[in-house]
Amino acid sequence: MNLNLHIWRQKNKDTKGKMVSYQVNDINEEMSFLEMLDVLNEDLLRKGDDPVAFDHDCREGICGACSMVINGRPHGPTRTTTCQLHMRFFNSGDNVYIEPWRAGSFPVLKDLTVDRSAFDRIIQAGGFVSVNTGSAPDANEIPIGKEIADEAFNSATCIGCGACVAACKNASASLFVSAKISQLAMLPQGAAERKRRAESMIAQMDAEGFGACTNTGACAAECPKSIDLANIAQMNREFIGAKLTSELV
Repeated sequence: MNLNLHIWRQKNKDTKGKMVSYQVNDINEEMSFLEMLDVLNEDLLRKGDDPVAFDHDCREGICGACSMVINGRPHGPTRTTTCQLHMRFFNSGDNVYIEPWRAGSFPVLKDLTVDRSAFDRIIQAGGFVSVNTGSAPDANEIPIGKEIADEAFNSATCIGCGACVAACKNASASLFVSAKISQLAMLPQGAAERKRRAESMIAQMDAEGFGACTNTGACAAECPKSIDLANIAQMNREFIGAKLTSELV
């Protein structure tokens, strides 16, 4: 198949970017979207041009690095990570528009690569368990109901890709933050720090400049791991409960 690509090119964070058009030919429909970009970059290198910069790592839908907006949708049309999007979902002759994440808190570093370190700082603010519990207990020593364990696991499947932010008209990170708060709040291991965790992580989210959640649901609709909106309600309950007996000034 042959495709007309329109890709955001930006030299660095201090320069203005623009859409640049390219054509790729003889693309196999079984290729992944990233493999198609690899073909484009090989062609650009042969011509002596600068290849398109984009993030990737595992290429197995695990790491969340392959962040790009494809035809107006984070990760493209199939609600999966970009590396798991295959070219069979496109038709020969299609115009494909490829952009970086659209959010002020994810500044563009180059082309399709953005700085997502804001997520790292949110996790550093409280997305962990630091209480000394001694040696590791037996796996069955602390009984946890299956329903609670399943919900905690579902929240923990968030890969921190940022698609929720890119999909939200407010560039809110509430789905990501709520998933990280919920997965620990629902388990006894995270109970000791749950109040401080909710306050600290939400405060850091605000400090990073992410927008407020207005419950449009675009985040959950585009999430490649199907993180549920119910996590945001859980986060709000955790935050309100923490504020009633706040330890932070």
